[in-house]
Amino acid sequence: MQVIKVTSKNQKKKFIDFPHDLYQGDKNYVPEIYLGMQELMNPKKNPFFEHSKADLFLAERDGKIVGRIAAIQNNNYNRFADSNVGYFGFFDVIEDYEVAKMLLNTTVDWAKEKGHTTIYGPTNFSTNDTAGLLIEGFDLPPMVNMTYNKPYYADFLEKFGFYKQMDLLAYHLHITTISEKSLAVAERLEERLKNRGISIRNVNLKNWSKEIQNIHRIYKNAWDKNWGFVPPTESEFKHLAESLKMILIPEMAYIAEKDGKGIGFFLAIPNINEIMIRQKRGRILPFGVFRLLFGKRKTKSLRIILLGVEDTYRKSGIEAIFYAKIIRYGQKYGVDTGEASWILENNEMMNKGLQNLNGTVYKRYRIYQKAI
Repeated sequence: MQVIKVTSKNQKKKFIDFPHDLYQGDKNYVPEIYLGMQELMNPKKNPFFEHSKADLFLAERDGKIVGRIAAIQNNNYNRFADSNVGYFGFFDVIEDYEVAKMLLNTTVDWAKEKGHTTIYGPTNFSTNDTAGLLIEGFDLPPMVNMTYNKPYYADFLEKFGFYKQMDLLAYHLHITTISEKSLAVAERLEERLKNRGISIRNVNLKNWSKEIQNIHRIYKNAWDKNWGFVPPTESEFKHLAESLKMILIPEMAYIAEKDGKGIGFFLAIPNINEIMIRQKRGRILPFGVFRLLFGKRKTKSLRIILLGVEDTYRKSGIEAIFYAKIIRYGQKYGVDTGEASWILENNEMMNKGLQNLNGTVYKRYRIYQKAI
């Protein structure tokens, strides 16, 4: 058995494809879009690599791939948080602790060589990407851009010496059974906010570049105090926005403005995993692209992926209006299920707001840490 650093195009293909073989026969596994994974791991196309580093590793036994992992140095996070941590991500392994141990030791050694004193994970590559190890809620497929893994992964990490850093929660919302009274209250509140110069509108795809700049500023201001937050660079945020644009539905994205200046942002996306779960090995060419484009408005579930309001305007009711609008969208277009994720377990305001909507935590993800 050996651990190999990924250096060739063929090895990178094996790295991306390994989960398809590992989860074969798992009814809840959803393959990632292959082209998207290729771009994510390409230093020439992913702006993450303009400031940070990562190496990919494969575990091989008797010529067969049995595990994978990424060792990550997120320089932007360390500068922003004044810390000295390394990360691991893209962790997948057969049910054999010795294989997991070799992979984890590889990332620890890599992080030590970079001078790090602690290692966090999993993040793929940062918290602006997919992150967290699923520890509860294995009975349903993941929503779009959420992780999925085998239950034994947590046992392996904890046996190796990792322990909990932070839990990330996913709330299940029954859109069709939300109280009409609460929706009416939010809608009346929207009318009152208009008298204070606060309005809420959909994003404008015809003015996409300007919208992205506006949303990027809101994102940095509204999320900067959250645990694990690292402000994406302008090129990173643009790259993220472009990756979502194909599945974006303007009626599911809202900007709150005060006298024309953005102060809050809400984004929900159709759960295209309903489509991707049937796409063999994540290949969408040539016909899968059309299934995504024409099928995104037919999904029965959605994921609330971003909700943030600048400090000055929190508790003014903007969050409730955002929720009311997406619920009305769901009622209109036959969407019966929503997921709000991920929510930090210590974010009291967000957790309370979702509980008031009768949301229930149905999946839990964990970021681990270990001193090295």
